[in-house]
Amino acid sequence: MRFLAALFGGRARLRWLHLIIGGALLMPYFLVGTVLVGMAGGGEQLFSSLPAQFVAFGLALPMAAVTGFFALVRPLSVAAARALCGVPPALLADGPARTRQARVRTAGWYTLHLALGGIISGATLALPPFAVAVIALPFSAGLRETWLLDGPEALREPWALALAPFAGLAMLLALALAAAVAGEVLARRAPVLLGPTPEDRLAAAERRAADLAVRNRLARELHDSVGHALSAVTLQAGAARRVLDRDPEFVREALTAIEETTRRTVGELDSVLGLLRQDGEPDEEGTAYGPGLDALGGLLAHCGVPVAYEREGGPEDPGVVDPVVAREAYRIVQEGLSNALRHGGGDAASPVRLLIVVRERERELMILMENPLGERPAVARPGGGRGLRGIAERAVLLGGRAEAGPYDGVWRLTARLPLTTAGAAGTADRAEGRR
Repeated sequence: MRFLAALFGGRARLRWLHLIIGGALLMPYFLVGTVLVGMAGGGEQLFSSLPAQFVAFGLALPMAAVTGFFALVRPLSVAAARALCGVPPALLADGPARTRQARVRTAGWYTLHLALGGIISGATLALPPFAVAVIALPFSAGLRETWLLDGPEALREPWALALAPFAGLAMLLALALAAAVAGEVLARRAPVLLGPTPEDRLAAAERRAADLAVRNRLARELHDSVGHALSAVTLQAGAARRVLDRDPEFVREALTAIEETTRRTVGELDSVLGLLRQDGEPDEEGTAYGPGLDALGGLLAHCGVPVAYEREGGPEDPGVVDPVVAREAYRIVQEGLSNALRHGGGDAASPVRLLIVVRERERELMILMENPLGERPAVARPGGGRGLRGIAERAVLLGGRAEAGPYDGVWRLTARLPLTTAGAAGTADRAEGRR
């Protein structure tokens, strides 16, 4: 039963169909080959001469190989092999053949497919009618008179006629076996000839890295904007609840801060999603970059902790800092404030200190944040611990650096970023895609 399934099962039938398609694809080349043989002197005996047809078949294969060098032949061949040969999709390459090695492999596959397909499809057309006629010989006097009149005397013997049906069945079985073997050969060679080349694997790895970079970027943006807002809103709401009965004015201010924080965060969330929709490319107004240094005023006013903010060096014109750098600097400050909210011990007497220095000569933007150490939790909150790593990633992607840790009784965060992203560094988006 397993043998019959291998010859006539669903997979065998699909592979047989794949071979017949190969034979159909071979026909234009074969017809050109027959023309060439006819011009060389095949004449009227061309279609009745088996040697002439083999010569035409031999001439057709090099022409098919040349066609296999076209880039789009590979995706068409891969689609047919996946659907009909039973080859796992992961073993085959995607996309057109761009490199020389890929095109040579594809040409080899295409030639092999058409060669085996031409043989099997030709046998499929010619052999079954002949085998059926052989099977019917003992039961048809007309066939015997037509076929055996000028044939060998031995074929007219009773024992020969008795074996004729078995001979016909053997022919059909041999055809099925040949088709199964040819289909298995194609299925085994498909991963070798249509599989990914080293260049294809490198391109696939780069695509996966780019996709991962986009996901990491989204995670950082959401962590910094939404995470900061939730921390600020939680602390402000908790403080308002504790003094609800005795200090209505403070409660009113806290609710106003909560309203402003959530409104600003919704806008930032729209900006983050817009970055993904636009693949990180700014529109004509540059809104795809998100909030920058000019938006720090609103952030500091409603961040939930007192902040002593200073800015040194450079003109007040925000255009002196690249918009991408300004956006990353804003996110770094935002994450630093979130850490101060969660872990710091700051109060009105010891506010968070924020210093931003623009050094045009060194082409550098420095961010310095200090807040009291306070009590840090012994166990990290679920999903936490990514803020400082995100700050370091932002700085590195721009060609800068960031450090954070205890220093002289305070928690200090220092980030140094280039003023622009021109030249080899590119933008943060392109650097992240290369990462």
